This record gives sequence, C-alpha cells and structure tokens, in this order.
Amino acid sequence: MIRRLAEEGRLSGAVVHGGLVYLAGQVADDATLDAEGQTADILAQIDALLAEAGTSKAHLLSVQIILADINDAPAMNRAWDAWLDRGNKPARMTIQAPLVDPAWRVEITGIAALP
Repeated sequence: MIRRLAEEGRLSGAVVHGGLVYLAGQVADDATLDAEGQTADILAQIDALLAEAGTSKAHLLSVQIILADINDAPAMNRAWDAWLDRGNKPARMTIQAPLVDPAWRVEITGIAALP
C-alpha cells in the first residue's frame, strides 16, 4: 500500500511505502527568514510530516540539505543542532545548489523508517 501525505498540485509532501517515509524537498513557509530561521521552519514541517506518517526524527535514516549559499552552513547547523535527536543521528549530506525560488535559502529532504 502507498500513502501520500500533504498532497499539492505537483507533489506529495511525503510518501509512505514499504516501511519507509520518503520526504519531498521541504522549504520554509516564511521565505523572509534567514537561513537559520528557514531551517527551523523546515524542521518543524518535517516533524509534522513524520508524525502524520507514524514516525519521528528518531527514525530518520538519511537527510539531504541543499543550501542556496554554502556560506549559510553555520546558520543552518545552529538550527539543525538545536533540533537533532543526538541519540539517533541520520546520515546526512549538505550541498550548494540554486533553489527554484531565490528567496529560499534551504531545502531539506530525507528518508525515515516506520517504527
């Protein structure tokens, strides 16, 4: 069975299948925030999607973070470090790439397991 969560015009915010939750690229609801604020906004969205799917950040397997400007990494990491479940750190990568909306500083996607 495939479950699609937070469906929008072009995508689902998450897809649940085979014991895994696949997160779409999440961006901040408030693009006027700085990189730290946008990251915190995105991580709150991820918490909500994972809860809706029946799991949590403790079950994240991998995370990919895209920064519009790699110089925002320290600001992004401050929000990440405040949010991170230190006993259950996922595999993670961070890259710089242009994002669709120039106001977006951060986009985050990942895969989590269902408990």
